[in-house]
Amino acid sequence: MAKRVKKPRVPRTRNNKTMTEAAFWSWIRSALRQKSRWWKPIAEAKRLARRAYKGPNKRRKWEFKCAECTKYFPDKEINVDHIIPAGTLKHYNDLPGFVEKLFCEVEGLQVLCETCHNKKTKKERENKSK
Repeated sequence: MAKRVKKPRVPRTRNNKTMTEAAFWSWIRSALRQKSRWWKPIAEAKRLARRAYKGPNKRRKWEFKCAECTKYFPDKEINVDHIIPAGTLKHYNDLPGFVEKLFCEVEGLQVLCETCHNKKTKKERENKSK
């Protein structure tokens, strides 16, 4: 009995017929976000939100002020957030707007603690789905 080959549910049109359109744009979006980590305005936004650490841990040098709740947090508990979301990247026409918003200057960025960042992201997603 011959083995039955499954047909893919979504056509694989990219990368030598190995990726779907969604996988391709996800890959491009991921690569752009990875490169944005070295964007200088992100480091500048963090620098502007920091102060010398005042607690007992002698290894910690800086703490960062959340723009939303105005409390101070260590580096591992903050995120640099785009004030205007970068948006989606699902097809070629989205590319210029996504890149323009992702690689914005320091005025378009803010430092948020993880809790405030998660709340903002959840609210944006809810508004987008409506």
